[in-house]
Amino acid sequence: MPDETPAPGPEASSPSPAPPAPSEPKEDWETRFKYLLADFENFRRRTAKEREGATQQARAALLRELLPLIEAFRAATGSAGHLPANDPMRQGLELLDREWTTFLRHEGVEPVAQVGGPFQASEAEAVGEAAAGDGAPEGTVREVVQQGYRFYGGLLRPAKVIVAREAASSRSSRAEVAEDGPPGAES
Repeated sequence: MPDETPAPGPEASSPSPAPPAPSEPKEDWETRFKYLLADFENFRRRTAKEREGATQQARAALLRELLPLIEAFRAATGSAGHLPANDPMRQGLELLDREWTTFLRHEGVEPVAQVGGPFQASEAEAVGEAAAGDGAPEGTVREVVQQGYRFYGGLLRPAKVIVAREAASSRSSRAEVAEDGPPGAES
């Protein structure tokens, strides 16, 4: 008689694999992915900010190099002011002056000092003093020797100005009055 032992079936094959050993910690891949994604977003923002800063610095350096050329051109335009208004040379220089002004405004460059405006030591350097009066009170800009410029909130170049000050004799007499008190007052 033939063997009556049943042939092994799919149920009787090898034993099932054992679950992972509980001693190994289960890695939380979802949490690790979130941290990695957040780190990558921070990296992207930081590099974009650094790239923008480098671009601003490069633009500022180029504009700083152009300022002497623009000022020399403006001096030439000023000396051509004696030409008649319909002279082609004068008209060409005035057109170029308007274009330079538009270019500087478009780039975010603003002049710092204005005659009659208050002197601000953070944006201008006082290279001289002139007598106050005649519509120029003490502490105001009397003359702009070299214009300074602001570029997106930062200082591109400080201005060089002459500041209106009182005469030294009136300052000293006021100091004496302050020390001694007003005339006729007894101590």
